[in-house]
Amino acid sequence: MAQFLTIDDPSDPRLADYLSLRDVNLRKSLEAAEGLFIAEGAKIIRRAAEAGYRPRSYLLAPRWIEGLKDLLDAVDVPVYVVSEAIAEQVTGFHVHRGALASMERQTRWTQADLMAADRLVVCEDIVDHTNVGAIIRCAAGLGWDGVLLAPRAADPLYRRAIKTSMGTVFALPWARLSDWAKGLESLKEHGFTVAAMALSEDSVSIDEFAAELADRPRKVALLMGTEGAGLSSHWISQADVVVRIPMAHGVDSLNVAAAAAVACYALGAAPHCLGDSGQSAG
Repeated sequence: MAQFLTIDDPSDPRLADYLSLRDVNLRKSLEAAEGLFIAEGAKIIRRAAEAGYRPRSYLLAPRWIEGLKDLLDAVDVPVYVVSEAIAEQVTGFHVHRGALASMERQTRWTQADLMAADRLVVCEDIVDHTNVGAIIRCAAGLGWDGVLLAPRAADPLYRRAIKTSMGTVFALPWARLSDWAKGLESLKEHGFTVAAMALSEDSVSIDEFAAELADRPRKVALLMGTEGAGLSSHWISQADVVVRIPMAHGVDSLNVAAAAAVACYALGAAPHCLGDSGQSAG
């Protein structure tokens, strides 16, 4: 059973896991060194626990204790009970959801694990955590098998990525590419058609590519690029096909997460997902 500890000093060292959650550089260093990530909100905490992630501790306003009682009763970890004012001083922002948990990180999947997939989204250097979380949620919700991330892409277990993904980062397989320069070669060796989302002159409409896939079904790895510059010329040059989403009203492109949603829907779910009923991540 959890140990309930009331804390009224924001500088208490026991709260170190929750320090300055908006300081990205500090959090990267702290979370990597300590092997943790932060789950924010009762729903996300519950999804992390149900996915098998182990808590290190909880930071809760009193009103959230009853709703999480079943989780708290099942573990022997500290539950730091604080006022919302103390939580704000520790974390650096108003924790309007009133509940945080420090969870132990786990490496669940590798690049090799994802090579048996039929549909993968592959993110190059997408550094915005919100976009990475949204892409993972789109891939999960639209029936794709997983997400591969280039070495410099944002961390899916960073708080904002988890929140944006609505916890789908705990369930959908994702992994890091071991080699940015040669990672696409491995995809081709495992039978993937590598499709780059870009605005190059030789690009084909996504509808045209979707029709081709319908006529000749095969594995697809969809490459998505950075928020500003898009995919690197190195990755585009290695793609089997360059695909674009037709645009109107002088707009040249969509936000990368929106583009991923359109592309995942247009190119179809992995064959084993086609019979699934639609469910909202909520």
